[in-house]
Amino acid sequence: MTARTLFAALACLALLAARAEALTVTDSAGRTVEIPDTVSRVFASGPPAAIMLYAVRPEVLLGWPRALRDYEKPYIAAPYRELPETGRLTGRGGEANLERVLALKPDLIVDFGSVRGTYIDLADRVQEQTGIPYILVNGRFAETAKSLRLVGRALGVPQRGEALARDVEETFAALDRALGAVPVSRRPRVYLARGPDGLETGLKGSINTEIIERAGGRNVAEVQGRYGLVQASPEQVIVADPDTIVTWDRIFYARVWRDRLWRGIEAVRRGRVYLSPTAPFGWIDRPPSVNRLMGLKWLAGLFYPDRWTGDLRADTAAFYRLWYRVDLGDAELDRLLEWAGGRAP
Repeated sequence: MTARTLFAALACLALLAARAEALTVTDSAGRTVEIPDTVSRVFASGPPAAIMLYAVRPEVLLGWPRALRDYEKPYIAAPYRELPETGRLTGRGGEANLERVLALKPDLIVDFGSVRGTYIDLADRVQEQTGIPYILVNGRFAETAKSLRLVGRALGVPQRGEALARDVEETFAALDRALGAVPVSRRPRVYLARGPDGLETGLKGSINTEIIERAGGRNVAEVQGRYGLVQASPEQVIVADPDTIVTWDRIFYARVWRDRLWRGIEAVRRGRVYLSPTAPFGWIDRPPSVNRLMGLKWLAGLFYPDRWTGDLRADTAAFYRLWYRVDLGDAELDRLLEWAGGRAP
């Protein structure tokens, strides 16, 4: 056997060994992706993926797409509060170029969110250009348990993925039991107010607002055949006249009680405007990831206080312990829940 032949044979054996050590994963888009059997460095393509990765296996997360703010850090386990800012590949303001991604030397790239064609094309292109495996994970709320199991398997911690998936399924089941046969006509009519003027919202069925419907509310922002974020007019809000408003914008929350546009809305007249906690991540959206599970419990208590028997303070502490790996003291809980119960104008 010549040296060249021997070298070729050894190279072939090495390739076969590498393939034997790879794990084949079918992602949520139906793509078959080979990933290393041992994954230790993962790039999150955007904030939803970063939260998912942190919840499942935080030690593999290379950084946050946006560095944590000081007020968010107490609600994250100490080893991960100062992770660097990596930028993002997907969503608004996607600015992480491929050179930056390559410099971080990830074993895997994970995107958690939409799995439609645009994102499939991006994943295929990035994977081809960099050689880094790239999996797409369905971010729809109803698919959360399935997605957690997929990510747990991909990251080599199927038991953790299973534990979190079961928590999701148990929460969904408890909510379904609590709602029972509440007719649509008796369900709260809810408006999500985004931004300082409260006029940006999400249409019914959108990933940004699907939590409202899952919690048993009726999203008053509905346009047949349309989804996503929209800018509402003051007249549209007045006509919709929601009986409940949820927001995470503190500027809007402070002004809604005395603003001429809003003070005639039923939700404001009845004092049913609620400010969502946002640390370390929003409970309703911003971003739409597994953080919404805590928001689901919060909304269920707001919408159905006589049917949902959970204790918000205890549920919050338990959620942050399980999902964010942090034990909250009374001071952290007080700051987090300061306005979560709403206030009278």
